[in-house]
Amino acid sequence: MSPRNVEKDLQKREIRIVHILSSAIEVMAVKGIGSVSMNDIASAAGVSIGNMYHYFKSKDEIFAELLRRGQTDYGEFVAIIAQKPDRAREKLYMICSTWLQMTNHWAYTILIHTARMSETSSEELRRQVTERFTNNLSPVAAIMEQGQREGEVKTGDPMELAFYFVSLIQGLTLQRAPGVEVPVGIEPADIVRLFLTAA
Repeated sequence: MSPRNVEKDLQKREIRIVHILSSAIEVMAVKGIGSVSMNDIASAAGVSIGNMYHYFKSKDEIFAELLRRGQTDYGEFVAIIAQKPDRAREKLYMICSTWLQMTNHWAYTILIHTARMSETSSEELRRQVTERFTNNLSPVAAIMEQGQREGEVKTGDPMELAFYFVSLIQGLTLQRAPGVEVPVGIEPADIVRLFLTAA
């Protein structure tokens, strides 16, 4: 097989993997990792169960890969935002508004907390998810610290402020699950304002 065909095959495989993972997010969040089956995920993805096993050996492998990719992508996103030349309040707004605009982040939030709290999650998965979550706070903490230097963000430990900020956004995200949305608007500017000085 020529290198071009190998590359094309790898691209097709990656597209199929992304499709399966995207299809799995909500079904895993709603049914729960203990109840969801490979058949449920295959049905949501519109692929045969036999085809599913060409890409993933188990629902646990799908669950772990969903979390790894989602947390890694988020970590890269906040690191890029932290490096921008904007003021801290603008960076916080970018993080908050982007997260809240994503229609399935409620499902990611459920999956992250399920991984950390469920008895069905391995100790290794719990450790990895918690470690990635904690590491992803660092760029947000850097933004908080920048805001303190600029005189716009409240005093306090920047890592704690980052933890509160991310946790608040995640909690609000859960209120947007389809079919059970709380009919109250969520304004990113108002969330950011909670972390700013009164000036």
